[in-house]
Amino acid sequence: MKKGKRGQGLSVNAIILIVLGVIVLGVLVLGFTMGWSNFSSYFSTNNVQSIVTACSAACATQSVYDFCSVERTLKTSDIYNGDKVTCNILANLKGDESNEGSAKYKELNPTKTGLPNYNSFGVSCGVKLCS
Repeated sequence: MKKGKRGQGLSVNAIILIVLGVIVLGVLVLGFTMGWSNFSSYFSTNNVQSIVTACSAACATQSVYDFCSVERTLKTSDIYNGDKVTCNILANLKGDESNEGSAKYKELNPTKTGLPNYNSFGVSCGVKLCS
């Protein structure tokens, strides 16, 4: 027997590809088991446009539950960050007590003081869906 004879090893490229494959496989397993929404919070810092789009779709399809009841959390870079809202609140709350969204806003955000003006977000519905 000859001593010092080495077997064929893995190339550096093969090792790098194996490591990348394991990482991708891990992300896929976590995404499908825990849900992809857990990962979206790491990549998006502003979800206002997606909420406005969802609210417009709820209004267009006259989905009362989606427009009036589904709670959404705003992710913005300003004072509205973390506000819990519904589409109805976004469509009607203009910063004063007289609007129908003010009581629901206070219920969803008990630690907030004052009422925000969501008029600039552009959510509106021509049909009255919420009673």
